[in-house]
Amino acid sequence: MLLAKVWDKINAGLRRNIPGNTCFLTPRELEMTRYLFGDLEGLYAFGSYEGAERKMLVFLPDYLEENALYEEDSPLVCLRAKFYEGDCPSHRDFLGALMGAGIAREVLGDICVGKDSCDFFVTAEISPYILQNFTSAGRAKVSLNRIPLSEVSVPEPEVKEIKDTLASLRLDSVVSSGFRIGRSLAAQYISAGKAAVNGLPCEKPDKAVTEGDKISLRGMGKIKLKTVGGQTKKGRISVVIDRYV
Repeated sequence: MLLAKVWDKINAGLRRNIPGNTCFLTPRELEMTRYLFGDLEGLYAFGSYEGAERKMLVFLPDYLEENALYEEDSPLVCLRAKFYEGDCPSHRDFLGALMGAGIAREVLGDICVGKDSCDFFVTAEISPYILQNFTSAGRAKVSLNRIPLSEVSVPEPEVKEIKDTLASLRLDSVVSSGFRIGRSLAAQYISAGKAAVNGLPCEKPDKAVTEGDKISLRGMGKIKLKTVGGQTKKGRISVVIDRYV
């Protein structure tokens, strides 16, 4: 069903040689679209900033350059919610409030919460409704404005650095170290479908992980294998793992 919807949206633009776009897609969904379009010229995965997790698939005809995605008529809009710093609303507060207002997850992109403001991304079509109806996140009252994509503020994520040595770079080993749980429990979680590597689900505890890979574990958060060093005298591999807090 997802691929059928993506095909309809993008193919409509292709047939008429006009811009076309999908709603926001997860990394796994974006990966699936490669089977449909391959390396089609004029097709972009767009989330507004480098490192965005949720992105639109956008087709631009040959008369438009990539920078057109950042113009006023972009299919993606950034809204900035200002709030009192002491209220400290979280990502969960914003997501819950938006979905509680009847807004579908597919029209929401990344949500970037800072100290006294939150920049979040939505489709251009839904932005007027949100601007008129979104007034709070959790217990925090917010004031909302649309901002240019060039002014987006993405706060640096808070991380806890973990230095360790591993017998191997298997997924269950890295998960065990990064989340401070037993390796057998890590393997159970992975086999149960609770893990994803770079946004793609993985149920193989023995999958090889490489430097730079991001791993999420449902209900526990996300880690990144930041650095893979040399071997110790005992033949173990030294690693540095960032755990997002």
